[in-house]
Amino acid sequence: LSFLRSVRLIRNSGAADASFEKEVSKILTREKATFQSYILRFQREDLCPNKCGTMLQRLMWCSNCVQDNYICRKSRDCGVRHINVREKEDMILDCELNWHKLSQGLTYYSFYRVWGSNSETLLYKGKWPTLTKPLVRPEDAGDYRCELGIERSGPATVIHFEVTVLPQRIFGEITSKSSTFVTQPSTTETQSPTIRTQSPAIGTEAEEIWGDLSPTLRPSECSNPKNVQTGLLVGLLLWSFLLLILGFVTGILCFRSGVVIDSIKSRHHTEMAAAPRDQAPQSQLSQSHVLKVPKDKDSGPSDK
Repeated sequence: LSFLRSVRLIRNSGAADASFEKEVSKILTREKATFQSYILRFQREDLCPNKCGTMLQRLMWCSNCVQDNYICRKSRDCGVRHINVREKEDMILDCELNWHKLSQGLTYYSFYRVWGSNSETLLYKGKWPTLTKPLVRPEDAGDYRCELGIERSGPATVIHFEVTVLPQRIFGEITSKSSTFVTQPSTTETQSPTIRTQSPAIGTEAEEIWGDLSPTLRPSECSNPKNVQTGLLVGLLLWSFLLLILGFVTGILCFRSGVVIDSIKSRHHTEMAAAPRDQAPQSQLSQSHVLKVPKDKDSGPSDK
């Protein structure tokens, strides 16, 4: 963008042929120096970030603008990790390095139990970079090895583990579950192990030798006293609010029933008081009818 902006400014300035070539030459020289600084920075920071092992880095070749894998080949041996774990606790072997996810052409992680110089047993082969052994016993102590495969010849990385099983932890002792110390040469990199909640399945051969491998178990989570108190307080408030609503509704119903009963009683008294008044006119009216009835004349013939 800076190059295009500079060329646009030169064209708008109306420079002649000789001055135009001179300005363009200055721009090209400056851009070349900037590009070289970018290349040096990339080679120093981003090119081949692996300190050990073989990494296939995806790059674009400037000669033909085609992407291809660049081989960053260094020592395959990534050092020895000393693992101290208590008896009856979980042992976790972590084989992942920070550049593994950036590399191309990687295949599978393979974990081996090394019995001697020429004897070893395959425990697992798959995509997971960690292997978990729960409830370790003293006989689980020893040497282990992890390899990460690559599409081309040879493994990408090799990490050795020396496992020491310490005596069982005393109840109530507050220490870390396990401690990991990494001893590596100066050309290797250090990465703290990552505990995963899922561990790979064990192969048929591993089941015969080491049949109790299982996924990493999460420790039971104890309830927080503050959360318990907060829950009890919220429950009491909800019950109090519910009782208040019930009392309010009951009071309204009792008040309305009292008003209805009073209205019925008052109406009944009104009707009772009005009843004698209605009977008096009716009695007078009946007497008046009786007085107005004429007497019957004698219908018999008179004697002349």
